[in-house]
Amino acid sequence: MLYTYHEPKTEGTLNLVCQEADFGRQFFKERQSRLLTIVWNIGSDQTVTIDGIEHRFPPQTVLPLMISQTVSFERPADVVAWQFDRAFYCIVDHDKEVSCVGFLFYGAKDPMFLRLDDSEQRKFNALLTVFFDEFSTHDTIQGEMLRMLLKRLIIKLTRLAKDQYLDPELSQKDLDIVRRFNLLVEVHYRRLHAVSDYADLLNKSPKTLSNLFGLYNQKSPLQLIHERITLEAKRLLLYTDKSTKEIAFELGFEEVPHFSRFFKKQVNLPPSEFKEQLKHNLAAYSSVGKN
Repeated sequence: MLYTYHEPKTEGTLNLVCQEADFGRQFFKERQSRLLTIVWNIGSDQTVTIDGIEHRFPPQTVLPLMISQTVSFERPADVVAWQFDRAFYCIVDHDKEVSCVGFLFYGAKDPMFLRLDDSEQRKFNALLTVFFDEFSTHDTIQGEMLRMLLKRLIIKLTRLAKDQYLDPELSQKDLDIVRRFNLLVEVHYRRLHAVSDYADLLNKSPKTLSNLFGLYNQKSPLQLIHERITLEAKRLLLYTDKSTKEIAFELGFEEVPHFSRFFKKQVNLPPSEFKEQLKHNLAAYSSVGKN
């Protein structure tokens, strides 16, 4: 079932998708929509494919997804999903409230699967019930009530993510630096490719950033920059008709051979072969969806 709220004043949108069999194909087709998504697997273990890469999606876990990511689910009828745009709730503008920017969202890192224990499952089921109630209550404060519930959901997920993914030695001050780095990469990755560029913006040394990321996760700042560039290169190769030369220039490479060497080092395939392979895989997925 799909519940949708469109706010007249802001023209913002909040969707709640509950056990919808067509959600996987709908999400696949609407990958360009500017919606952040939070997906809860309420069923058994399944596979989720994000930007062409398969991941295990364990039961009773929640997965935050970024704008424009291409996602398909092995069993879309077993998921509950919240989708919202910036007009409905801008997490950047409300970062002091939810502290998720550059962590849950806009962080160039692996997908974050958040486990729900029995206690958290009960809380999420209760919260979902309140969402259902508010979607069916049409009055002048419906938008504010739904926004308040969404804010509560994001805060709960941020707390779970901190408990499950962060080293206890990483202070809130250090985490804020990491989050700011991730957001800066999201904004500037097309033209800034060196750790020193971001260190300057943060008034920190590259070594300080490397030490912080040693506590934050197993990837270095440079790896995160490269992964973000590579991710966008994959999307442009797959979902646009732009040439390798056009993509190279769009991503800040002055020479096409430099971009091609970079891409092959990251993906183990040159851009042209990657594009053909992924198009073949997506064509196979689309044909399955039609059956």
